[in-house]
Amino acid sequence: MSDDESRRERGMRVRREVLGDSHVDRSMANATDFTRVVQEYVTASCWGDVWTRPGLDRRTRSLLNLAMLTALNRPHEFSVHVRGAFRNGCTQDEIQEVLLQTAAYCGAPAALESFRLAQQVIEQLREETAVGSTSA
Repeated sequence: MSDDESRRERGMRVRREVLGDSHVDRSMANATDFTRVVQEYVTASCWGDVWTRPGLDRRTRSLLNLAMLTALNRPHEFSVHVRGAFRNGCTQDEIQEVLLQTAAYCGAPAALESFRLAQQVIEQLREETAVGSTSA
């Protein structure tokens, strides 16, 4: 196995653990010949190289991502990473505090949008949990 294959495999494992199989499967299935290269890059470099480093735990990385994605105004990735933050053990209160911090340093419009998006994800997760708990 080449080092690149090892990075991709490691990245795919972490990406699936953080974002969930359905999201990763959908992202990979929607990749075209043109976009596949960036999916592979993100999987190997971001997930395989950075997310696996020992210096920060996944909770901290998730909270940092929420702040950075708010600052960069990347709503789709922000919503994906709200789900990931919960999967990584972040609490609603911690996410709220991070977003309030972004209001001070990124501006109110950016924070307001992220609060709205996070609320939508929280409601979706509640619905998914309620659906999952009612079916035996």
